[in-house]
Parts: sequence; C-alpha cells; structure tokens
Amino acid sequence: MTTFQQSQTERQPLEEKTVADYLRDNPDFFQNNTSLLAMLKIPHTCGTAVSLVEHQVKVLRDQNRQLKRKLMDLVQVARDNNRLSERMHQLTLGLVSAGTLETLLDTLREHLQGEFSADTVTIRLAGLPEARARECGAELFIPEAPELEHFESFYKTCKPQCGRFKPEQLAYLFGDQAPAVGSAAVIPLGGDGATGLLAIGSQETNRFHPGMGTLFLTHLGELLDILLSEYLDI
Repeated sequence: MTTFQQSQTERQPLEEKTVADYLRDNPDFFQNNTSLLAMLKIPHTCGTAVSLVEHQVKVLRDQNRQLKRKLMDLVQVARDNNRLSERMHQLTLGLVSAGTLETLLDTLREHLQGEFSADTVTIRLAGLPEARARECGAELFIPEAPELEHFESFYKTCKPQCGRFKPEQLAYLFGDQAPAVGSAAVIPLGGDGATGLLAIGSQETNRFHPGMGTLFLTHLGELLDILLSEYLDI
C-alpha cells in the first residue's frame, strides 16, 4: 500500500455495516481480543454505561423471557385445544347415540350449557310441525320470516358467526332471554342454512368474538345437519 493509499484509508472510517458484517461473520473476534471488552462501553437507557458483555447478557435474558412467554402461550393453547377436542368427542358420542329427536336436542343443550358454559341455547328447525317443535323444545324456522332480513350478511356467507349481535337479532335468536345475552355464536344448519340455525348465547360480552376460531362450530353444524335429516321433513 502506498503512503497516499494509507493516508486515504486513515481518513475514511469503516462503515457501521462493514463492522457489523465482520463481527457477525467472526463471532469469536472478542474471544480472541479480550482486552477490547474492558474498553467497550454501551450507553444505557438510564444514562449509565455497561460493558458489552453485560449488555449481551441483558439482551439474552430479555429474549429468554420473551421465548418463555411464547412457549407458555403455546402450551396453554395446546391444553385448551385438547380440552375442546375431548368435549367435542363426548358431545359427538352423545348426539350419535340419541335415538329420538327429543333426546338429540336435550343432549345438545346439556352439553353446550354444561361442558361449554353456554348460558342459553336456541335451535330453530325447518320441516317440523309446530306441535312437534314444542314437544322437543325447538323453535320453528321459517325461511320467509321477516326477522331474517336482519341476518342478510349471515346468510350471504352461511358460516358460523360470533360476537355481539343487534337487539333485533338477539330478540329473534333468544326471545325473552335476549336482554341477558352479551355475546353469541350463530351456526347455520344445512349447506344453505335451509335446515335452520343453532344459537349459543353467553352473558359475557367477550365470550364469543369475531376473532375466535369457528372450526368447532362448523363441524358441529355439519354433524347436526346429518343427524337431524332423519327427523325433519325437508
């Protein structure tokens, strides 16, 4: 290197990225140059200074705490999914073994209110005489009912919906119990919802919310549609 080139190099400091890339590619640099560690100081948020090693330890501890929290969250989700899967299994066994429409609907309500902490359950069915519906504790589902105008978006997708519903929607779904319902899940029955619908209500405003998964509700609706077809004249 000429004297001129050396002078130019001295006047042009290395870019931060170049230094960072070098240290990233040579992680043992400070191990081979331990004397530098005593000289390095990194400003602390509180105004004092800490060594690079101390700073690294702090960063690693913070990352460790974050990873632990994420791991615990994943473990909790896995436990919740296991419990939900077991409850769904027991509900399915009860519904499949029901020999009558009354037993089927009673089993559905008992499991939803007991195992799934629902405060109120309403099932509206098409293809049932009014007297038969009363015997089973079901409500009639009439596709031409004017109240269904309030569920236009629901029937456009014909998929389970969760969250807070409007007063006129709650009135149709839960009748006299509507004022006590803070949130609900509504499940269409049948591919186009022609079989009816299942409404699950909770007094808690956040028990059912739009961001929650609906896979379980979809499977429940599909199962009910198959089992109910034996009893409904549709």
